[in-house]
Parts: sequence; structure tokens; C-alpha cells
Amino acid sequence: MSKSLDLDLVEVAPMANPPVCRIMDYGKFRYEEAQKAKESRKKQINVTVKEVKFRPKIGRGDFSTKVRKLNEFIREGHKVKVTLQFRGREMAHPELGTKILDDVLNVVGDIVKVETQARLEGRNMSMVLAPDRKAIDAEAKAAEENEENEETAPETVSDGANET
Repeated sequence: MSKSLDLDLVEVAPMANPPVCRIMDYGKFRYEEAQKAKESRKKQINVTVKEVKFRPKIGRGDFSTKVRKLNEFIREGHKVKVTLQFRGREMAHPELGTKILDDVLNVVGDIVKVETQARLEGRNMSMVLAPDRKAIDAEAKAAEENEENEETAPETVSDGANET
């Protein structure tokens, strides 16, 4: 019957009892399955772990640049490993490293969850931060509402010239 219609007999569900077969164009079936697989791969989110390295004697400008980059990674949905590298006699003062990691947490704010607390591993102190989706979405929604409120507010512009 399938040959007279130029179609194929395709086993759709081999694990079913009894196995399910259909009369269809096999090439079209394979194409549609490939499209479904491709679509499902698009919807997957690849979470990678990015790393940002600090030093105990980091300058303000470098600190703010690294925190800004860390913030970008978090907003993109990546986990971030914050590593503090000690050299030489800096190892005698791990409290300096703890202070810097606390400063990072204070600057980044509520958009992160601490996945792994800061711990000393050899000459490095590290912690892992993960994005807090709820906080990021709430922040974005609040920013959007502020933007809408600014657009609807009447603008009063004074150019300084009096009309007579």
C-alpha cells in the first residue's frame, strides 16, 4: 500500500506495545525531527563558569573595572568564580582578601547568590557566585517602570527668554 502512494512505512514508537508504525515520507519525517531537535537546543541555556581574579593590593580603578565585568557575566547568566591571589608575605594577612571579597559582594548587591563561600586553597582564596534570576528580573522590571514614568511625566523647559 505504501509503495503505491510513493511513501514509506516508518516505525514511530518502537518501545510501545505493539510498536507504532505510520505510512509517511521518511525524508520529511527526518527533516522535521532534526528541526525539533535544533529548536530544543536553541532554548537551552549554557551556563559556564567565568573567573575574575583579584589581588589584595588592588587599586580602586582596577577593582571597579573587574567588578563591572563580573556584573556583566552575572547578568548574562554565567556563574562567576572570584579568585584572590596572594603572593609572598601577603599570605600572612588573609583578612585583607576576605575584606576584598566582602567588598565585591557589597558592590554587586542582591543579584547574586553565594554558591561557595570564600575559602583559602593554597595561595588562592576563592568563592563562586551564581546569578539570582528573581532579583535580576525584579530589578529590570523596576527600571522599566521608572523609564515609563519618566516618559509620561510632563516636561517643563525654560529657555530663559520672556515673551512680551
